[in-house]
Amino acid sequence: MPALPAIAATIALGLALTACSAVGPDYRAPPPPPGRTYTREPQPATTVATRGPFGAAQRFDAANVVEYDWWRNFGSPKLDATVAEAMRNSPTLESATASLDEAREIQAAQSGSTRIPTIGGRLGAAREEINGASVGQPRFPQTTYTLFNASVAVNYTFDLFGGNRRALEALAAQVDYRRFELAGARVTLAGNVVTTALAEAELSAQIDATQSMLARQRRQLEIARRAERLGTGSHAAVLALRTTVEQTGATLPPLRNRLQRTTHQLAVLLGRPPGDAAVPRFAMSDFTLPARLPLVVPSELVRARPDVQASSALLHAATAQYGVAVAALYPQINLSSSLGSAALTTGALFGPGSAVWSLAGSLAQPLFNAGLRSGARAAEASLQAVGANYRQTVLQALRDVADALRQLDADAEVLQRQQAAYSSARRAGALVSRQYGLGVASYVQLLLAEQQIDQIHVGLIAARAARLADSAALYQAMGGGAHP
Repeated sequence: MPALPAIAATIALGLALTACSAVGPDYRAPPPPPGRTYTREPQPATTVATRGPFGAAQRFDAANVVEYDWWRNFGSPKLDATVAEAMRNSPTLESATASLDEAREIQAAQSGSTRIPTIGGRLGAAREEINGASVGQPRFPQTTYTLFNASVAVNYTFDLFGGNRRALEALAAQVDYRRFELAGARVTLAGNVVTTALAEAELSAQIDATQSMLARQRRQLEIARRAERLGTGSHAAVLALRTTVEQTGATLPPLRNRLQRTTHQLAVLLGRPPGDAAVPRFAMSDFTLPARLPLVVPSELVRARPDVQASSALLHAATAQYGVAVAALYPQINLSSSLGSAALTTGALFGPGSAVWSLAGSLAQPLFNAGLRSGARAAEASLQAVGANYRQTVLQALRDVADALRQLDADAEVLQRQQAAYSSARRAGALVSRQYGLGVASYVQLLLAEQQIDQIHVGLIAARAARLADSAALYQAMGGGAHP
């Protein structure tokens, strides 16, 4: 067989056989979850409304898609800039991006070495000495010569049963997994920045309210001390008020500590050191409550959630790896050919009569290797485990949405009741204040009324912040922020 046709036949046959079917199951995406609801009870179209900040009704819109930049619905340019900075500077996203690049390059490297035949060139020289006795010619004189050679070799392992293609399929699925991991990191980062900014705003408001309450209690304590000095008050009243002042003051250090830790967390999310003085500070007035919230059906949710898609990619990879293990049970055929020349001088290396070529083939069939079948069974068990993990991921995604929906309903009702309690407490406090001015109510009654207003105000701040934070939780549960 002429040399060039042999090499060409090796390449052509190798490429043709890559189109053969592969053993093992073909991957099929799991069916989406049935149903169109997340909770047993029907989901109301809107939440209840109340007066005051963040008390508007929120509408759940089934036709509303989950925007990538969902945080803009909170109406805070400062928050928008903060999330954008985190997306630019986060080491977590940088690491996830590098992992995706690594997976792509591994796939490209493996694809280049297995999909097509390998071709290599060789150029060499060897100094040799032949003794006639060693070849049965004792009278042949001892000869020393230099042999020059140059050749091109082609090697290919036929992928008759698809083991190599399944391996490449698994690598492609790993690329998908890393891509969805990056998308999930974006979702998590955006959600963490928003919830941290909201927590900072809530803590600042609680500190301000507690400081106002403490200042009022100190004024009341000073009045009680004056009354004691004038003989119109008791020392017991002074001690009781001092106890109240100290108890209220004791709540400030933990609040300040939580605020500092929250600010440190926000700095790290932005890729800055915790002590950076330029980390933005947020107040409740920086935000507005989103009026419309997305509510995609479960079948769309599994396509929007990057964690579900990442789990699906792992299931795809496990399916392909099972095919690799099954293909190892079948024969492997290897074909190699080479074309070159050999001569005793460099001038004659490519001259007439110097050509050499070879064509070789081999078939390897495992006759007894118990480890191969155990490996196939292990790959099948791994596939079952990954499939179970996928189903658990879907269930957890559905639960995240169900919990967020119910929490938003509860938040609206809590805020409604807190707002009503605050309004009632203020009206009661105004009535007691008028009665105290007329001498009808005692100072103790006025003090209790004012303390009740302050305590309810702190709870009202928490209820308002909860509506904002749980709105962000629903966007995150819906997979918002996954794709730029």
